[in-house]
Amino acid sequence: MIESHTLYFLKELVENNNREWFQANKDRYDKARGNVIELAAAVIGKLHQVDPSVSADLDPKKCVMRIYRDIRFSKNKTPYKNNFGISLPTQGSKLGGVEYYLQIQPGKSFIAGGYWMPEAEHLKAIRQEIDYNAADLKKVIDDKEFVGLFGEFRKQDQLKTTPKGYDADNENIDLLRLKSFIVVHQLKDKEVTSANAADEIVDMCSRIYPLNVFLKNAIA
Repeated sequence: MIESHTLYFLKELVENNNREWFQANKDRYDKARGNVIELAAAVIGKLHQVDPSVSADLDPKKCVMRIYRDIRFSKNKTPYKNNFGISLPTQGSKLGGVEYYLQIQPGKSFIAGGYWMPEAEHLKAIRQEIDYNAADLKKVIDDKEFVGLFGEFRKQDQLKTTPKGYDADNENIDLLRLKSFIVVHQLKDKEVTSANAADEIVDMCSRIYPLNVFLKNAIA
């Protein structure tokens, strides 16, 4: 579970996003990061039982993303992120591929999964799988419980035009136009700080699992 001191550190970081404050509070950061690593470790062990493609040997320290922002090409020059991100890749996927993702941020924590902005080769393969086996995907994303947890899957970033090789009147054109294939479920602070937070997070991942199976099969 996430300790209250971790959320409090992140709240204060938003108000003091500068190197001087961060260095003065480095011990607090280390303690908060350690707390997030503990949660990541608990989730990994349980998630492997749900999705064997998430290796039980994942290093939780490596799964917790850097808090330092890359400001080279950004107008926002604040040096630190205001959240902790945990990336849980599936086997055969590099960081940012088919994965589960957990973000810890006061009032804005969430669990996500799927494949965000696939590389060109994978995007082509996923579209082909949709064209051939759309019924399998729709069975997952149109399930009432799934929609209740994650919203309307089709309402994410889409091409304005028809992807090359497909007709505009294709019955699944709304899915073929997608640029990403992700779902997101918001988590309240009381959920991430509860004693059974890891169990609740893994339960949500289990709802994402069928989507990740479809995507992994597409790019295999």
